[in-house]
Amino acid sequence: YASSEPYSARAQGAAPAVQAADSVTALWRALKPIDTTVPAFEEGGHLVTWRGGAQATPYDMLRTRILQQALANNWRRIAVVSPHSGCGKTTTVANLAFSFARQSDLRTLVIDFDLRRATLARMLGQTPTHTMGEVLEGQVSFADHGLGHGDNLAFGLNSGPVRQSAELLHSQRAKDSLAAVEALYRPDVVLFDVPP
Repeated sequence: YASSEPYSARAQGAAPAVQAADSVTALWRALKPIDTTVPAFEEGGHLVTWRGGAQATPYDMLRTRILQQALANNWRRIAVVSPHSGCGKTTTVANLAFSFARQSDLRTLVIDFDLRRATLARMLGQTPTHTMGEVLEGQVSFADHGLGHGDNLAFGLNSGPVRQSAELLHSQRAKDSLAAVEALYRPDVVLFDVPP
């Protein structure tokens, strides 16, 4: 996806005013922290990038390639898709999230748009109260729904399936809501876990 404010703007040193940057950082810090004490984050699990190291290298290499392509093409939105369920798409998104988080100069927003399944929340061992469907419909703010990790990683997860998800994702309201979240939080990269 192309974007009005690409990753390249921050990567090339075009920093916003200090006051604006401080207010955006405050928004990221105000998000409820993701619970990393759950079994999903224990050693030997699927989250190999959580601690870094040799096991994280393939995802770190993928992250680097994604960033190179994003910079070359002025992309900010990256969707991860698979031909069918069970291919490892959500595992890839979860591991890319923490790989991106180790890039301290990047803000990464991870959104579960696989609205019929709550697989990303389950993989991360989280129990969100709401869904991204409610955020897209304007019923819940991202500030009240999102989960943060440090100053530069945020998740929009789902507590369960969202009815009429295809129609919602194609609606103008969803487009406007997503644009509003991006305008407020100013992520450099948005990773989407999308349906197969």
